[in-house]
Amino acid sequence: MRVAVIGAGAAGLATLKALLDTGCEAVGYEQRDRPGGLWTDAYASLHLNTSRGRTGFADLPMPADWPDYPSAARVAGYLADYAGRFGLTPHIRYGTTVTRVEPSWAVTTGDGGTEQFDAVVVANGHNWSPRLPSPGYPGTFDGVQMHAHDYRTPDVFRDRRVLVVGMGNSAMDIAVDASHVARGPVLLSARRGVHIVPKYLFGRPADATGGAIAGLPWRVRQRIAETMLRVAVGTPQRYGLPAPSGGLFQNHPTVSDTILHRITHGEVVPRPGIDRLDGAKVVFTDQTIDAVDVIVWATGYRVHIPFLSPKWLGPDPEALPLYHRVFHLDDPTLAFVGLMQSTGAAFPVVEVQAKLAAAYLAGAYALPPAAVRRRATDRALHAAVRRWGPHARPHMRVDFDRYVADLNREIARGGPR
Repeated sequence: MRVAVIGAGAAGLATLKALLDTGCEAVGYEQRDRPGGLWTDAYASLHLNTSRGRTGFADLPMPADWPDYPSAARVAGYLADYAGRFGLTPHIRYGTTVTRVEPSWAVTTGDGGTEQFDAVVVANGHNWSPRLPSPGYPGTFDGVQMHAHDYRTPDVFRDRRVLVVGMGNSAMDIAVDASHVARGPVLLSARRGVHIVPKYLFGRPADATGGAIAGLPWRVRQRIAETMLRVAVGTPQRYGLPAPSGGLFQNHPTVSDTILHRITHGEVVPRPGIDRLDGAKVVFTDQTIDAVDVIVWATGYRVHIPFLSPKWLGPDPEALPLYHRVFHLDDPTLAFVGLMQSTGAAFPVVEVQAKLAAAYLAGAYALPPAAVRRRATDRALHAAVRRWGPHARPHMRVDFDRYVADLNREIARGGPR
């Protein structure tokens, strides 16, 4: 099999390695000039929010002498080392943008060239195309607006009045960064709350607790973890933040040691959702009015796969049904690695997805019949909707420990099949 792999971030690198390990011929396409994807140009203060021991690839654990939560620069270096260690670099065409993929399977690049492949693995990531509020808020704003995707260093906030909109990890990091240089306290606005998990609970990385109780039903894990969190730090409402819109393990928690510290010191001030924009001011839903110079929209990302036609993606790429979140239901020679949202680290997830895809493409794993794949995908979606709700990307959600274990079992089942 000759396989095209689109993207050379963590997902693409894991896929290339898995394909080469099984004897496939693999060609990687990466629009940047180096491996690592978004980790190569992240904002300066970014660190892992999952611990080193739970984040590294099984085939290349992160060094034991690293801190529990390495910086983005270390992670970028780790991915570059992964590419070098396993001989992936000669198989990657850097500085090459894929513009079109057509069955079966012609890959066209920005220079107009086209190559034919037996299969395609899409590994281009889904945290690079900014999502802004839609519809936008009423009114106009006279100051500077930026998306979190464009943030690099806090200098842009120096001596300015800053509003950060969002409750995810990037929102918290940026609010904390800005609070050290901004004029007055940084405002942090959110319509809905999330659970805020410190990086350490009772002297251990917080996600180590998740690993220790991974074998329990998720409702039981939820009760245990929420109790530990209340004992350790209290509820978000205790800090003036909105109540979480769902239970822990149902909505995506924010992992931060610093945001609650800055709130309790008055350097970051919570605000509810925005009601409207009014020139140099922002009016919130409780009718609080604040003068603002800069708004940072930390409002997430949309799934964007511009080189595939709607025939393959449907009307909403976020709702694309995939067998085990890997194989397209109409043609499994179109596979996806990394098109998911994990309750834990991403690297072990994309690694096992890559091994599943490679086993199939190399002939070492057989899929069940198409009807069985569709029924299994439908069942997985129904379970995800029950757990996460219909509006929280249920197609993409995976329970980290369970999912990794399930895919390893699926690889084992597919051999005899």
